[in-house]
Amino acid sequence: MKFLNGYWLSKEGYSLHYPSKAYRIEKCGDRLRIFAPCNQINHRGDTLAGPALTIELSSPAADIIHVRAYHYKGVKKDGPYFELNSAGSSPTISEDSDAVWFESGNIKARIDKNNFSIDYYRGSELLTGSGWRHLAYIKDENGHTYMREQLDLDVGECVYGLGERFTPFVKNGQTVDIWNQDGGTCTEQSYKNIPFYMTNRGYGVFVNDPGLVSFEVCSEVVSRVQFSVEGEALDYFVIGGSDCKEVISNYTALTGRPSMPPAWSFGLWLSTSFTTNYDEETVTGFINGMSQRRIPLSVFHFDCFWMKEFNWCDFIWDKDVFPDPKKMLSNLKESGLHICVWINSYVSQESVLFDEGMEKGYFIHKKDGSVWQWDMWQPGMAIVDFTNPEACKWFSQQLLNLVDMGVDCFKTDFGERIPTEDVVYYDGSDPKKMHNFYTYLYNRTVFDTLKSAGKDAVLFVRSATAGSQKFPVHWGGDCTADFSSMAESLRGGLSLGLCGFGFWSHDIGGFEQTATADVYKRWVAFGMLSSHSRLHGSTSYRVPWLYDEEAVEVLRFFANLKCRLMPYIYKTAVQASQKGLPSLRAMFVEFQEDSACATLDRQYMLGDSLLVAPVFTASGLVDYYLSKGEWYNLLTGEIVAGGSYRKEKHDYMSLPLYVRPGSLLAMGCSEDETVYEYAQDVRLLLTPLCDGACTNTSVYEKDGKEALNVTATRKGSEITVLAEGDGKPWSLKLCGIKADRCTGGTIVREQDGDIFVPKAFGGRYTLEIME
Repeated sequence: MKFLNGYWLSKEGYSLHYPSKAYRIEKCGDRLRIFAPCNQINHRGDTLAGPALTIELSSPAADIIHVRAYHYKGVKKDGPYFELNSAGSSPTISEDSDAVWFESGNIKARIDKNNFSIDYYRGSELLTGSGWRHLAYIKDENGHTYMREQLDLDVGECVYGLGERFTPFVKNGQTVDIWNQDGGTCTEQSYKNIPFYMTNRGYGVFVNDPGLVSFEVCSEVVSRVQFSVEGEALDYFVIGGSDCKEVISNYTALTGRPSMPPAWSFGLWLSTSFTTNYDEETVTGFINGMSQRRIPLSVFHFDCFWMKEFNWCDFIWDKDVFPDPKKMLSNLKESGLHICVWINSYVSQESVLFDEGMEKGYFIHKKDGSVWQWDMWQPGMAIVDFTNPEACKWFSQQLLNLVDMGVDCFKTDFGERIPTEDVVYYDGSDPKKMHNFYTYLYNRTVFDTLKSAGKDAVLFVRSATAGSQKFPVHWGGDCTADFSSMAESLRGGLSLGLCGFGFWSHDIGGFEQTATADVYKRWVAFGMLSSHSRLHGSTSYRVPWLYDEEAVEVLRFFANLKCRLMPYIYKTAVQASQKGLPSLRAMFVEFQEDSACATLDRQYMLGDSLLVAPVFTASGLVDYYLSKGEWYNLLTGEIVAGGSYRKEKHDYMSLPLYVRPGSLLAMGCSEDETVYEYAQDVRLLLTPLCDGACTNTSVYEKDGKEALNVTATRKGSEITVLAEGDGKPWSLKLCGIKADRCTGGTIVREQDGDIFVPKAFGGRYTLEIME
């Protein structure tokens, strides 16, 4: 939201009030309180009128500074509120002749005593600041009030994040309103709006407001990020860290870490698609077709029409097409499949649940006490009120009935079109703040239901707000079946990952329309090299043989590759759950010092060691960038020098897939399933390691416990490998860089002869050194 007419003037109808001086700075325990009148105080008469702002600084954890600025303190505050964690912090407050300093960990704020300004530092490095005419209290001619802040950007500084945004990856120059909407992937609207941004300088800003937060990123004042909210108070956190990854980790420590999805969820998901005709015979035919073609399948998903039309949601199988659903699900699960079904939180008048929900007050109401309804999506549709604990229990019980029948997880669709006018919630929440926050309550209820049933909880989620990363997996919404939409989906996934969402997927082949075989095959490679992989469409099926026989080969190849990569992918998942780091990472997160990576949005790092550059062209040409060092092509075995852009043409069985220099990459043996003993028969691939360098990796069991930890160190022409697992350490010293293979329990080839390495732990470990 813009308030200015150019730099000097206000827009007509708005009056802006800026703090003129930190008139009073007080230490209040672990907090710092700043009283700042918006007019100059030259004598006592100037103290008789306002407005004045109060700014309070505190710290919930090291490297995080919490800033709260307000005008009227006595305004009634209705929820909801983000669920934030506090690790406890003991900030240091000190002063000198010109300023007061508030320090937490390695981040500190400097409050100028003479001219109002707050600057934020990491050590001695200035990160950003709020100076003259940055912070403002604003009134409009209709009596609405707003609080606004502007934080400085440096030359060349790029802004990222703000949720799953499909607009240009670097947000500089954009207006972004944090307001969940169902707009597809080709507009500026977003299903997942997160009031958090970070920059390539290595800090982040989280605005602690679940309602509408309006960001002007270099679009009101081109050297600043501006954010504003309606009301009398503004609450935000400045989040530091030693690098971009630590910033994300600190942010997710505050808002919540992603839960660890079960290992089976990383396999291939196949859907009925949306409005296609399907019954038990169709479903069985698809599953058998995948098996006959030796394509590993982990999850089968039943989309909306598993329920009878007009009845959504009644959570009752349509008997006309699924006469014995319990037996059908039992048969599918005997083949090793897991089952997902589509749901949302809306109940139509035709649902058998509507009368009960209406009578017991389980739906969102109007002010006159009637149920809020509309005809969008389902005729006469009502919305479950998750602020009512009894409504949550009621909704949960419908899901438990399905779990008892054999359902393993749910696709929790929708949750964006939540009304704000003439709406009353059970707990009195502010409808405008509930618009974005509703999805958090909805998905938490479903996630907790699965946990209460003893399930390895995992969802497939479309809408989100801050903190929703705790309930994975999230997918990219309604994309179209073309290369442009494929690329915009990646931009959305990278932006969302920067907001602490560890796991993300997208509809392989596109949701709307039907892809050409060309687009489908390219999307398969991209989809199977994402954290989670799902084949899903709208009006047409997504099984590969409906495109062409080569599509079958492509899907089998990349599905098998993902299975072999599971030891590495699972390690990446553990990092996501323990540190909040996304599986799909923007290049600048891993290569913050390489300025060429700042704007890259058509390639990504899958974890910390694998670079993926999807092909977005019909010609097969792809442009991508490698940072300095010797990169190992995982598909061809070629070692290439980085530090430049590359342009190549790839067939459907290929794309740029490189292992980072100096990496230890763990790969498994299975080509037909994602759930196996990752520490058995694991291949550890060591890419070129510089003299004096050290690298490390871990291999985890499918229950998330570390099974093997390996460190490789190079000194001159000598590489030392130390592995430890199950309490049994072993070490190997390779003298001579050309030593290329060492296998636990077998002969190792080396320049000067053969050496024998004892078999370790009861598993077979292979180390390949690429030089």
